[in-house]
Amino acid sequence: MVWRNKQQDNEADLPVLPRHIAIIMDGNGRWARKRGLPRVAGHRAGAENLRRIINACVDIGIEILTIYAFSTENWDRPESEVRGLMNIFTRVLDQELAELHKQGVCLHHLGDLKGIEPALQDKVRHALELTKDNNRLILNVAFNYGGRAEILHAIQQMLEDNVAAEDLTEELFSNYLFTRGLPDPDLVIRTSGELRISNFLIWQAAYAELYATPTYWPDFDRDELMAALLEYAQRERRYGRVLES
Repeated sequence: MVWRNKQQDNEADLPVLPRHIAIIMDGNGRWARKRGLPRVAGHRAGAENLRRIINACVDIGIEILTIYAFSTENWDRPESEVRGLMNIFTRVLDQELAELHKQGVCLHHLGDLKGIEPALQDKVRHALELTKDNNRLILNVAFNYGGRAEILHAIQQMLEDNVAAEDLTEELFSNYLFTRGLPDPDLVIRTSGELRISNFLIWQAAYAELYATPTYWPDFDRDELMAALLEYAQRERRYGRVLES
């Protein structure tokens, strides 16, 4: 693969890699409209691009990739678009699961399966079970996910477990989130030029580096990912502290 050679040539420029990348895959609808296509065509193109970015992350050695696939607010979109998205999710699981498993990708679901069609719920559960022991790349799929809903869910679970106020710590709270057991994202990428996190990992991304690109998600290729990684490698992460010179 030519890109592998390009990546190897640039290894000296990447003294550090993020362990965990999170991506807000935005701009599918605008990509389609620019081409005179229906929005669902953009979502299909976005799904095709996801395969390429997963392959790139595996090649580079990224440990964890989290993608924002469908938010709790996306239910408010036109019914035809929501139905089209659900069909795409179903087709992706049917067509891509075997290859993801072969590549050693471990699938995690972030969000709530309630309200999802039972047949699709079953496919998601099957995918999680099939890939649970894989360890080459953890792929978190935020599907029917919202950051505020996640926090409320965590609080509800802690109340059910009778967690005492004096016992509550950030570490304990993190263990009630959908990402429990995983490190927080180091880098959050948003495509399409928007400059907001849109209710995505609002607890976990507190100290993540943010990277925005005007490129629409279907056109966000391996070179674009490499540009984001190069930018990340040049950042100085201080976590609110002042580093001594």
